[in-house]
Amino acid sequence: MNIYGLVAAGGDIDPSESVHWLWPPAAELIYGGIASLIIFSLLWKFAGPAAKKGMADRTARIQADLDAADAAVTGARQEAEEIRRAAGDIDAERSRLLAEADAQAADILSDGRARIETEVAELEARAAADAASMGDRLGDELRAEIASLSAEVTQRLLAETLDDAAQQQMIEDFIQKVGSSS
Repeated sequence: MNIYGLVAAGGDIDPSESVHWLWPPAAELIYGGIASLIIFSLLWKFAGPAAKKGMADRTARIQADLDAADAAVTGARQEAEEIRRAAGDIDAERSRLLAEADAQAADILSDGRARIETEVAELEARAAADAASMGDRLGDELRAEIASLSAEVTQRLLAETLDDAAQQQMIEDFIQKVGSSS
């Protein structure tokens, strides 16, 4: 057997076997240890400050978020208190607005009634004037119609009741009356 492991039957080294079940060969242990120390020291020197700075930035960012959240909670509490305080004012404001609306409605109603009464009085006066003028016009039309009908009836009666000699006598009497009055 040699130092690297058991020698196979053909004289070759079997890489699956080592000298000890726990420890690698001494050369691998020394070179691996030195390489690990170099890598860890380089990481400590160069990556350590960057990681430390990244962690500090992350901590500062988280603290800023916590401060902003605390400020938002404080602001929300103040707004909630103002809303609660204003809720009491809302009832008083509602009562005041309703009273103003009732007063305005009463004013509008009284103005409307006064305007309607004025318009009704004007319409009644206009209707009375129209009725009077219509009555006068109807009276005039009725008189004209009666005069027309009476002239027509008189003419018919005269034509039917008087003969030609009586008509001639009336015409001569009329002419004499007109002649004597002039």
